Amino acid sequence: MAKSASTSKKVASSAAKVLNIKSSTKAERAVAASALTQRGSTERTSSKVASSASKILSSKTASKAAKSAAASALTQKKK
Repeated sequence: MAKSASTSKKVASSAAKVLNIKSSTKAERAVAASALTQRGSTERTSSKVASSASKILSSKTASKAAKSAAASALTQKKK
């Protein structure tokens, strides 16, 4: 069985930064919140949040912190 993934301390820090930035979009905040929820838990990313994470990763305007949280959220998507 595959090893269960969870958000690392570094990514959780990036996600917290995204939540503290007032100009973060609703999608960036949702993805960051999902990544933080998965820190030290077995929670998984929903399809809706995974879709937002995918868009953030392809965005040219998203911050490095937002992209980090998005990548983490996508690796923890429900199968």
